[in-house]
Amino acid sequence: MSKIVIALGGNALQSKNSEPTAQGQLSVVRKTCEYIADISCSGYELAIVHGNGPQVGRILLASETAKEVTPAMPFDVCGAMSQGYIGYHIQQALKYALSKRNKNFPVLTVATQVIVEKEDPAFKDPTKPIGPFYSKEEADRLMSEKGYVMKEDAGRGWRRAVASPIPRRIVEIDAIKDLWNSSIVISCGGGGIPVIENMDGTFEGVEAVIDKDFAAELLAEQVNADILMILTEVEKVAVNWGKPDQQDLDEMTLSECVKYIGEGQFAPGSMLPKVEAAMKFIRANPNKRAIITSLDKAIEALDGKTGTEITFA
Repeated sequence: MSKIVIALGGNALQSKNSEPTAQGQLSVVRKTCEYIADISCSGYELAIVHGNGPQVGRILLASETAKEVTPAMPFDVCGAMSQGYIGYHIQQALKYALSKRNKNFPVLTVATQVIVEKEDPAFKDPTKPIGPFYSKEEADRLMSEKGYVMKEDAGRGWRRAVASPIPRRIVEIDAIKDLWNSSIVISCGGGGIPVIENMDGTFEGVEAVIDKDFAAELLAEQVNADILMILTEVEKVAVNWGKPDQQDLDEMTLSECVKYIGEGQFAPGSMLPKVEAAMKFIRANPNKRAIITSLDKAIEALDGKTGTEITFA
């Protein structure tokens, strides 16, 4: 039975047409889990990794808005909170979707810490925007009072920026492996809670966001998965996106990926990390599969009928 690690994009948790509420998210997650249940019932063993971009931003905003009443939570704690409530929604929805298919299988969430390097260059140049937009005056005040790094974001205002370091090791990996055969595990939510390992073996949370696609790739390697499947809004990766000569790709070799990245074909923070994570998995596992496709086409992509597959050569 093939083992899959599935990375869920933001559209699998919230849609553009849904309210940014807990109930709105749950409605979208229920639809998402119908597709995941189909994959599970098609004979695949799977684990799930999800993003948390808008959710952790709202948790942070709520915490900072209420700081006069209760102390604001640090960013790593906000990330842990997002893992809990997104995982809870997936657990609830997927368990129900499986039960409708007469499959009684546990679904659970592991609050996952992911080790990053203290000297990762990303900490010197924070680029990941989080939270709400601010005016220039508000941004200056936050930089002065809290030491935040604030950056102008596409003409829409100023936002706090945090580092996006490379994930190096999953702290709870042994537990995830132990649980694999007896449950569907949701782990590394939001890329995992970023921590550094101290000399005495303790862990310390840091203000950062790990890309969930890279976290899913790391998990896929460490559980010896056969397939890394990255689910997003589009059915296939494309070059010349949005242009008259747009070309959807059925397959990309590693060398073609390098060529297209050099041409700037894939947007940073969007398709680029997905392609790079898939490349990393195939470099380490030339005979395995890395697929990028949309949630509704996942089964067809596993059957080789659609999606974009990254190959070694």
